[in-house]
Amino acid sequence: MTDDVRLRRGRGALGFSFFVQGVAFALLVTRIPAIQDRYGISDGLLPAFLAAVPVLAGASSVATEHLVKRVAPSVVLRWAQPLVLLSLLGVGAGGQMWHVAVALGAFGLSVGALDASMNMLGVSLQRAYGRSIMLGFHAAYSLGGILGASAAWAGAHWELNLFVSYLPAVAVLLPLALLGSRRYVDGTAGLGETGGKGLGAGGFKLLLPLCLVMACAYIGDSTVANWSAKYLQDVLGSSEQTATVPYNVYMVTTLVGRAVGDLGVRRFGAAAVVRAGTLVAAAGFAVVAAAPGAWVGMLGFTLLGIGLCVIVPQTFAAAGRLFPGASDTAVARLNIFNYVGFLIGSPLVGAVGDAWSYRGAMLVPMALVLVTLFQARSFGSEGARYGVRHERRAGDRAVDVGRGGNEV
Repeated sequence: MTDDVRLRRGRGALGFSFFVQGVAFALLVTRIPAIQDRYGISDGLLPAFLAAVPVLAGASSVATEHLVKRVAPSVVLRWAQPLVLLSLLGVGAGGQMWHVAVALGAFGLSVGALDASMNMLGVSLQRAYGRSIMLGFHAAYSLGGILGASAAWAGAHWELNLFVSYLPAVAVLLPLALLGSRRYVDGTAGLGETGGKGLGAGGFKLLLPLCLVMACAYIGDSTVANWSAKYLQDVLGSSEQTATVPYNVYMVTTLVGRAVGDLGVRRFGAAAVVRAGTLVAAAGFAVVAAAPGAWVGMLGFTLLGIGLCVIVPQTFAAAGRLFPGASDTAVARLNIFNYVGFLIGSPLVGAVGDAWSYRGAMLVPMALVLVTLFQARSFGSEGARYGVRHERRAGDRAVDVGRGGNEV
């Protein structure tokens, strides 16, 4: 099999993996009110449950950094994804609080390994392609999130219990994910390169600006994921069914933004695209905070999707460019700050909301997201077609396999 065919198949398989993860995560976060009601979790205890998932996921990402020095990232991904789906099913199958605690713990551990290994493969595949494709993978995640949120809305509309709501998705996606995992490509495997080395002396210091950006972006993202449904229902007075819509709207706009985002990176450079996204995201939080009703609130979540969607994929890509010989390690460490953002974001918004107001709480992630403006130069030269010279030079010798009908 030629390298271009294998890369094309690997790209399609990895894109499907991102899609599956989008479905699973959306099914979990959009039914948080239903999970809370099913297990009798109080408003005071809910932030602790929400925080446990990113804590365990961060620990799992650290473990994955060391694991991929012994086994390929594709192997980690192949087994982490089924565990995520089965853990999701476990969330809906229990009847007591300790049941959901165990299921969410398993979800956190497996999702940390999954996120780290998925983005490791994405970064190394982008290096093999020699052009920006990371936003395409995350667009597949957004598409999965749309379908997952839609399924969650249907479950709430027909008043299905959580297990019945989750079972069809798991039954369909689990065997397909296992089948697709046979086509994963460990970056440039076979071309004599590796991404599993250490960062070297002072390497983590160079990575810190991107870590800060990642944490702030995920504080914003976690605010949407964990609080949008409750915000619409409790603050803006919507129904439970309508409360599932903001996350869906958010995922639709992230899909659109990511579907065209790679073109923007190639045309204007990563730094310019990230700056523009940051400003739009900040405007979205301002609209959500000031919204007089549910529909204006949804407009704010629409702007949030358009703005935030470009930041995370480009942060992973920038880490891969910064450490081309140690991309797996860089991605694994950067991925920890994904969960740092979730860990800080959910309790922070809840604490400010309880102490002051949930409208005021929306201004906190807005201010933190704006930090990205001061770190945008870490994403590379603004004038470079692909964001940095490394990608432009690689693009001259890479095979353009994106025209084969398997675009993500």
